[in-house]
Amino acid sequence: MGSSPSEFDPARSLATGTYWMPFTANRRVRKDPQSRLIVSAKGSYCHTQDGSALFDTLSGLWCTPLGHGHPRIVAALQEQAQTLDYCTGFQMTNPATVRLADRIAALAPEELDHVFFTNSGSEAVDTALKIALGYHRLRGEAGRFRMIGRERGYHGVGFGGLSVGGIVPNRKMFAAGMLNGVDHLRHTHDPAGAAFSRGQPAEGADRADDLERLVGLHDAGTIGAVIVEPVQGSTGVIVPPLGYLHRLRDICTRHGILLIFDEVITGFGRLGAPFAAQRFGVVPDMITFAKAVTNGVVPMGGVLVRHDIYETFMTGPENAIEFAHGYTYSGHPLAAAVGNAVLDIVEDEDLFTRALSLEPVLEEAVHHLDRAPGILDIRNIGLAAAIDIEPDPRAPGARGLEIFDLGLKNNLLLRCTGDTVSLAPPFISTPQELRDMVGILGRLIATVTR
Repeated sequence: MGSSPSEFDPARSLATGTYWMPFTANRRVRKDPQSRLIVSAKGSYCHTQDGSALFDTLSGLWCTPLGHGHPRIVAALQEQAQTLDYCTGFQMTNPATVRLADRIAALAPEELDHVFFTNSGSEAVDTALKIALGYHRLRGEAGRFRMIGRERGYHGVGFGGLSVGGIVPNRKMFAAGMLNGVDHLRHTHDPAGAAFSRGQPAEGADRADDLERLVGLHDAGTIGAVIVEPVQGSTGVIVPPLGYLHRLRDICTRHGILLIFDEVITGFGRLGAPFAAQRFGVVPDMITFAKAVTNGVVPMGGVLVRHDIYETFMTGPENAIEFAHGYTYSGHPLAAAVGNAVLDIVEDEDLFTRALSLEPVLEEAVHHLDRAPGILDIRNIGLAAAIDIEPDPRAPGARGLEIFDLGLKNNLLLRCTGDTVSLAPPFISTPQELRDMVGILGRLIATVTR
């Protein structure tokens, strides 16, 4: 049955590879497992087994903007577990889940007033793609089967999300399982013309016209949906040019194509508004969300759906299941209770406004590194930023891993993807914590690139 918790040595077990870590250089971890064990967290800091306090520079994985161990979340979780720890989501539901759906719909852009719950962003994306296919079929346009993603886009790790996603290392091993009929818009990153932009680049709205190229190639009548992240997060905070999302919205509307915003990262305040759709003034037909909806405490995701799309499914015999899709844990009561507590805290502590107030602090701090040796580009919007580091020509990505390791020794828990460092600190951070974070990071970059 194994040893008791007090006798168990997690570092020794981790060194054997028994636990296969996700999106991780596992062989590298096995050489120094002790440094990779977080044993507690509070506020904006994670604490390692050796006693180090690491500033959580990416809010977990974009998912803990309220920090760790918030007492109101802990209390809500405990109370719900004692009252109703699980409730089937098929044919039955519970008050906490219904209330959370109502509150999320109230936060969303106008007309996106129906919520379908999942357990993750990956599941939310696959759900949105299925809703798009079903919607067109019910309207007599089953020929609209094509899904359009975007280069460098990240939409999770389900086969649907991988197919519309555009990050090559995530795709190449699984090409045989990709969906048919998927194509990709060109990405909007323009390091030659927009390097070191603050906020949205001024030029590049015309890159949305790439959708017209795909319409011409495939015929609009075969395209069901376009899915994009308003801000491309996992690939390194690629900010949309001014007017780009408006133009994409117009093209989709003109050709009867649904527009899906993947807001798994940007939803619930990262850009200082409930959703990026509101920050940019563009209303999509669906929004996927996850991560911050429960502050990362209990897994949860979902899809916000426009009213007329929902009503299109509400046809046929009344005893029929209108949408044959869902998960065992859809609308889990523990997740819903936490989600309601998160929204209470956000409202009571005015955290969306706080995130917006910290945006210029982070912007000024990261752009203080502009044109520094070893730095190729810096991008920022909301409480998020990314720094591209000049790669080692002999080993692309190695410098990012080295910076991550150095961060652990300098009280920073970093997120490095290849040779890009992404920053998305908690909303509860202080201005000085943001300045200190960037100051330390700047020194680490100088160390590995000199």
